[in-house]
Amino acid sequence: MEIEQVDRFILDRTNADRITNRIEVQSLWSGYGSIQKIALEGTDFPSIIVKHVQPGRGSHPRGWNTDLSHQRKLKSYQVETNWYDSQKNKAGNNLARMPACLGTRKEEDEVLLVLEDLDASGFAGRKGSVNQTEWRACVRWLAAFHAEHLGSAPDGLWESGTYWHLETRPDELERLDDQILKDFASPIDRVLKNSPFLTLVHGDAKLANFCFKPDGSEVAAVDFQYVGGGCGMKDLAYFVGSCFRDEDAETMEVEVLDYYFMQLGFFLDKIESRPTKDEVEEVWRPLYRVAWADFHRFMKGWSPGHWKLSDYSERVTREVIASLREMIP
Repeated sequence: MEIEQVDRFILDRTNADRITNRIEVQSLWSGYGSIQKIALEGTDFPSIIVKHVQPGRGSHPRGWNTDLSHQRKLKSYQVETNWYDSQKNKAGNNLARMPACLGTRKEEDEVLLVLEDLDASGFAGRKGSVNQTEWRACVRWLAAFHAEHLGSAPDGLWESGTYWHLETRPDELERLDDQILKDFASPIDRVLKNSPFLTLVHGDAKLANFCFKPDGSEVAAVDFQYVGGGCGMKDLAYFVGSCFRDEDAETMEVEVLDYYFMQLGFFLDKIESRPTKDEVEEVWRPLYRVAWADFHRFMKGWSPGHWKLSDYSERVTREVIASLREMIP
C-alpha cells in the first residue's frame, strides 16, 4: 500500500480531518514492517497506533531466516487481523483489556491495523521488572482472558496458540541436542493439548506486551499474533519466565498459581461459567510445570545458552519427563 492509501484509510476509519504527526514506535520482528503512533486532528482520537505489516525477508536476530519462519510470520499477522476483526463488536466489554480496533485492511500479505492508542487511554506504563501489584495485575489479566474464552473454538486463529508450539517449530526441535527432551517433546505437547478444559491463550504473554496504568494496578495487553487454542498454563508459565529469574521463579511459583486461580474463580463466577474454578484448577494446576517444560524445549533448540535456560527450568523439565515415563507404557 502506498502511503497515500494508508493515510486515506486512517482518516476514513477515525473520521479525522488530518494527520498532524507520525512517530515510529518500533520496527516489527525481523524487519516485517513498523508500528507508528499517529497524531490526528478533528476526531475523538487525538492519537492512534498503526501496525503496518510489509513482509520481506529481513535479517532474523538469531539466524532463523527460513521459508518456514517466513510463512509462520505471515500466518501470525493473518491471525492477529482475524482476532481484532472478531473483537470489533465487543465495544470494550472484554473482561481482559486490550486496544480497540478501529479498522483492518489486507492486500495480499500486507496488513494494516488501526488501533486505539493505549498510552492516551491511561495505559502508558511499560515495565522491565515488576513489584507485587504489577505482576498481580498481569496475572489477573490472564485469568480474565482465559475465563472469558474458556471452551471457545479458535476459529481463524492458531489451532494451538503460542509462538513456540511444537508443530510450528520442527527446525528448533531438530537442532535440540538434548535427546531425552527431544524424545519427550511430543508427549509433553500431547498432555497440554489433551487437557479436558481448553481456552484461548494470548500466546506471547511476556511482560513487554503489557501496558500499565500509573499505579500499576491495571494492565492492557497487546500483540495478538499467536492467539489460539490451548491450556491457560502455557500463558502463565511463559509470563512468569519473562518476569522472574531462576530462584525467584521457583520461589514465586505457588504464590502466582494461588493468585491466578483465585482470580480465575472470580471471573468464572462473574460469567456464571460451567465448569467451575475448582474443576478447572484440578486439571490445570499440575500442567503449569508441563507448560514450563514445553517452553524449555523450544528455548534449548532455539537459543542454547539463553539466560532463561536456568537450573530451575532444567529441574522442572526433568521432573515432568520422569512423571511422563511413569505414564507411558
